Amino acid sequence: MPIEQVSPDLERIVSVGQPINELATGFGNDNGPAEGPLWWHEGRYLLFSDIGNNRRMKWSPGEGAVLFQEPTNFANGLTRDLQGRLVACDRTPRVVRTELDGAMTVIANNYRGTRLNRPNDVVVKSDGSIYFTDPGAPAPGMDMDYAGVYRVSADLGTITLLVKDFIVPNGLAFSPDESILYINDSRRGHIRAFEMQPTGALALATDRVFCDLRGERPGVPDGMKIDVEGNVYCGGSGGLWILDSAGNHLGTVVHGAPATTNMAWGGADWKTMFFTTRNTLGSIEFKIAGVPVPVGR
Repeated sequence: MPIEQVSPDLERIVSVGQPINELATGFGNDNGPAEGPLWWHEGRYLLFSDIGNNRRMKWSPGEGAVLFQEPTNFANGLTRDLQGRLVACDRTPRVVRTELDGAMTVIANNYRGTRLNRPNDVVVKSDGSIYFTDPGAPAPGMDMDYAGVYRVSADLGTITLLVKDFIVPNGLAFSPDESILYINDSRRGHIRAFEMQPTGALALATDRVFCDLRGERPGVPDGMKIDVEGNVYCGGSGGLWILDSAGNHLGTVVHGAPATTNMAWGGADWKTMFFTTRNTLGSIEFKIAGVPVPVGR
């Protein structure tokens, strides 16, 4: 079966017999994998990053995967802001926004005058503030001596370092009510959870390991998404892990690739999960809708 069941509660979320669809293949190389899937709801298509080939792809049911944009400065994680503008992490290194007229706005490229490492993934909160991970340091060629997680205010006027004790901060996602921020650490193989303060900062005293996703099979935590009931979806050992809101492992989508690089909710009812591996784009249907990108919320 493509779905490995760990708990009987899994059947509420996805059928054990639900097929996995391989939508497209042939992406990525040694310079980077397929990444950053993002459902463009009003257009009924999916964008995703082909990092290694320095391009952005567009997939739709009618066309399959076609070139959307190149070059992209080796862009990685993608999302949209409250106005529907595309927000991307790239290797310049920076977090950038594409305005509705096509102009580019730099959201962040440094912290207190020191160049960022390599922004990886990004989410937008319902107040318009932007949260992103910045792994890579310490390493040769990096100006920072740490990997950080940051918040940028909605007006782009303030950038705040939230936490810097991750080894490889990667995917991040809010709980449905935005009271918790989940951040995974690819090197340590786990997800950490932080309660939020009214200021948008993390309540560091609440820091806890939400779930350990290590195992004997290939795969580490990378991208991460949440459904409307608070269940958490993240790459892990053996495939794409499905966790309940308490961090219990309910089951695994076994797609057969060595790693799950990222995922996105989409489809007409937000119950389709699109996911990328190093070289492929796939999808699987769930019974519970995902939390959509914040456009129009």
